[in-house]
Amino acid sequence: MAISKPPYEYETQMLKKTSAPADSTAHEPRLYRVVADRIQELIREEKIAGGERLPSERDLATKLSVSRASLREALIALELGGVIEVRGGSGVYVSEVPEPSAADLPEAGPGPFEVLSARRLIESEIAAIAARVATDGAIDAILKAVVEMEQNHHNYSSNENADRNFHLAIARATGNSALVGSLDYLWDQRGRLWHKLKEHFQTEELRQETLKDHRRILEAIAAHDPAAARKAMRAHLERVTRTFSRG
Repeated sequence: MAISKPPYEYETQMLKKTSAPADSTAHEPRLYRVVADRIQELIREEKIAGGERLPSERDLATKLSVSRASLREALIALELGGVIEVRGGSGVYVSEVPEPSAADLPEAGPGPFEVLSARRLIESEIAAIAARVATDGAIDAILKAVVEMEQNHHNYSSNENADRNFHLAIARATGNSALVGSLDYLWDQRGRLWHKLKEHFQTEELRQETLKDHRRILEAIAAHDPAAARKAMRAHLERVTRTFSRG
């Protein structure tokens, strides 16, 4: 009996098969685009017509041997490209407009889970460093961003700005401009895929938990406790990842 490969192992093989040769100047395809191509192939092979519903996310992930996170990024890319429609509480449907080719799908930058993975690595240490060296003025700046986010809880644009200010205030508290620049770059990678994903899966519960997370991170930094600050930041970003990947 054939032994099925774990999703992440299969995804690695998918990338290897579609990657350019080592001496090529072509960019390695992003995993979500590879998975998006597979979904379009499935639509054609199974003759799923415009207006018809795709299998559930769980079934699609199993059928394609990919993780739910990679599948979700691919579905968002296809939605942005007009290939599918995501209908809240109903499912994912093939668009009734003519299907674009794979080349027509928009280049939306790194996938949201790629960015979150990088942020977990970098921001956890940034928080720990900030806890060691933050001045009273730097802690006040972090507090100001927390309060601003709480006050603008229901205003999406203002809340987003306050969220960014919170994370950048922590980076500035390290006194290391290279870390500030790195975090600023990562934040700018939260492009169209991220915002569409957040639009679909952000909930009031997630927003409330984010506010609590930010308070815990602030408290650890204000207490000059690097281990607690590192743990609080990692827990925050891991929770966001779980919420967006599982829905």
